[in-house]
Amino acid sequence: MTDVLTPEQRRKNMQHIRGKDTKIELTLRKALWAKGYRYRKHYKVIPGSPDIALTKYKIAIFCDGEFFHGKDWEVLKPRLEKSNNSEFWISKISRNREHDDEINKRLLFEGWTVIRFWGNDIVKHTDECVKVVEEAIFDITMQGHEDV
Repeated sequence: MTDVLTPEQRRKNMQHIRGKDTKIELTLRKALWAKGYRYRKHYKVIPGSPDIALTKYKIAIFCDGEFFHGKDWEVLKPRLEKSNNSEFWISKISRNREHDDEINKRLLFEGWTVIRFWGNDIVKHTDECVKVVEEAIFDITMQGHEDV
């Protein structure tokens, strides 16, 4: 599979990929805000600087892009092996996946609930994503009442 863009076009394309305030983040943040949930953006106090942190409930939410975080890796990896610069992309995405796992473990160890959403799920099923967050909040608040 060869690239349809010239190296210069590809470079420009890649330069415009954002790390913060992406469409998927904004979509989920607006939906949570509309429901009355207040949060921190890119909360640097905890590992991984989650895209959204509900500090009141210790919930860390990550909005992951399918490509860069390796969704369906067993399908994507063989496709990448046939592409240009395959070693670079396989290495990069593998590292991203390992990093995501490490961050999840560190946050769980510190008592945080970690929720990761794929970008397409946020865009196509925003309400369901909000419900997942609300269920986590419900579980956390119920656990708090059991301790009393």
